[in-house]
Amino acid sequence: MKGDVYLARSSDDEILKRSEHGGAVTSLLKFALESKMVDAVLAVKARDGNRYDGIPTLITDPEAVIETAGSLHCVSPNIARFLKEYLNGAFDMKIAVVCKPCDARAIIELAKRAQVNMDNLTLIGLNCTGTLPSAAAKRMFLEEFEVDTADVIREDLEEGKLTITLKDGTEKQKDLDELEQKGYGRRENCRRCDINIPIMADIACGKWGTDGKKATFIEVCSEKGSDFIEKAIEAGYIKVEKPDSGAIESRKKRNEEEVLLAKKWQEKDFASLREMSTEEKFNYWFGEFSRCIKCYGCRDACPICYCKDCILEADRGIIAPGEIPPDITFPMIRSVHVMDSCVNCGQCEDVCPMDLPLARLTFMLNRELADIFKYEPGMDVNAPIPLKSVTDEELAMAGVDIQF
Repeated sequence: MKGDVYLARSSDDEILKRSEHGGAVTSLLKFALESKMVDAVLAVKARDGNRYDGIPTLITDPEAVIETAGSLHCVSPNIARFLKEYLNGAFDMKIAVVCKPCDARAIIELAKRAQVNMDNLTLIGLNCTGTLPSAAAKRMFLEEFEVDTADVIREDLEEGKLTITLKDGTEKQKDLDELEQKGYGRRENCRRCDINIPIMADIACGKWGTDGKKATFIEVCSEKGSDFIEKAIEAGYIKVEKPDSGAIESRKKRNEEEVLLAKKWQEKDFASLREMSTEEKFNYWFGEFSRCIKCYGCRDACPICYCKDCILEADRGIIAPGEIPPDITFPMIRSVHVMDSCVNCGQCEDVCPMDLPLARLTFMLNRELADIFKYEPGMDVNAPIPLKSVTDEELAMAGVDIQF
């Protein structure tokens, strides 16, 4: 039932050999397909074995799910947008989706806007403390770890350390904070993310609480997830045991440590902005946005953007035919449009050719709204969206002053 927790291992010897933490997720995907609970699995795999280039892949063959086993820290595919754009929002088939917390949250926000069909989705969430930008990761491995990037077969982000494993079994470790102070390490949005365990998914899976065992700690987060796990156990695809109180406390403590670290990054990212006057804040953001080249990349990468007729296209009421948005119009309207639904996935900032701090602004605005409306995007599919429309007069009556 919802709230149950397990330490799980695959019953498949081949999956166990390929797995990093017991292979439970891979076996669950195989079970979902072989039992016909789903028509397909949406997961991520390395393109042609290149762990710096991971791609979303739709799998219908149960034997092929093993290709997605293991972690890929140096990629961050846009799972939610892939689901909506290329899989028709799961309106035509039942799909088990392997997702990080930000992916799951984006899917839930899309469901609230009738862009995906949650009835056809089973969300298998993976704990996440961040991903590494692939190009920067290669430079980091070469310059800081002094290794050939092709020799790296595994990365671990654990207890403030980044540990890499090489083909010959050698492990090398660096302090994560020191790396990030140098501009390496995790993506900027990942550093300030304080949602590490995907409790908004149907099940949440990770290594915290396994205490060195080759197993996966699974928390059941919905009735759908409970039914899924129980059937997989009954069918013999995974072997489970109940974690003791020490394991549960260990998992809780690790999460609390990561949340604290994220809060520190949030403070670091926004401390200087808080000290600015209103005029200085506007000058800062206007200066940043004046560099926008109107490529529309952030809009096209955002998993939440779903309008078929975007108001920022020419001849839609704001931009004249044959023109592009003037000055800072484009990034300002975009920020306001998504600030109530942003899940801090960082896809907008990843694709920006001008390196604008897009995710930072939207996250800051989103935190302001969260305080006002007590709403956390993507955490509860039944929670109402706080801002359908709001006027300046309504904000003034509410005593709200949201500043950039």
